[in-house]
Amino acid sequence: MQRTLLASLSRSTRSYRAVAPMARTVRPNVLSMATPRFVRFASTEAQKEAEGKQEEPVKTEESAEAEEAEVSPTAELEAKLSQKDKDLADMKNHYARAIADFRNLQESTKKEVQKAKDFALQKFAKDLLESIDNFGLALNAVKEETLKTNEEVKNLYDGVNMTRSVFEKTLSRHGIEKVDPIGEVFDPNQHEATFEIPQPDKEPGTVFHVQQPGYTLNSRVLRPAKVGIVKDVEN
Repeated sequence: MQRTLLASLSRSTRSYRAVAPMARTVRPNVLSMATPRFVRFASTEAQKEAEGKQEEPVKTEESAEAEEAEVSPTAELEAKLSQKDKDLADMKNHYARAIADFRNLQESTKKEVQKAKDFALQKFAKDLLESIDNFGLALNAVKEETLKTNEEVKNLYDGVNMTRSVFEKTLSRHGIEKVDPIGEVFDPNQHEATFEIPQPDKEPGTVFHVQQPGYTLNSRVLRPAKVGIVKDVEN
């Protein structure tokens, strides 16, 4: 009987030893099916939060400017293009002004050159006017009676008169014109009044006597005519 009990105890002990490892292996599996999942989930969320905090650095002014430049890379190009357009408009404006100034310079230079050509003979012409005046004095010195009675004086008179006419025509070809304002209204820009005499039959302010004829060079007064004008009687 004792042998039977010992045998049954030994069988139960062997069966327990055989089952115990399986129980030990099963329980950890059950715990691993429940608890570790919760732990991994919690650790994953915490890890994401930690990574998120690490990915968001503190923003400074320099980092903000850098971020803005990275966000809009075309802003700098647009600013440069706008500046180039402004520079181009300024250059066009300066170019137009330069052309206008150059054309004005051309016109003024042309006028100055033409004026220099027109009045290059001014000093020389003034010297010639004295010779013309002398011709006039010589012709006026001869009396009409002498011309009728003396053939030689008449011939000399005609020769001097022809010489004066040729001389005046030569001056006229170069723009020098004679001014003989007899009967015209007195013009202070072209005439020089030497005396005034009242004359009832003539209009006051008119030229009735030319003491010395005047001359113009290309419509500019070279020498004013010396004249006598009619004086107003009431004054």
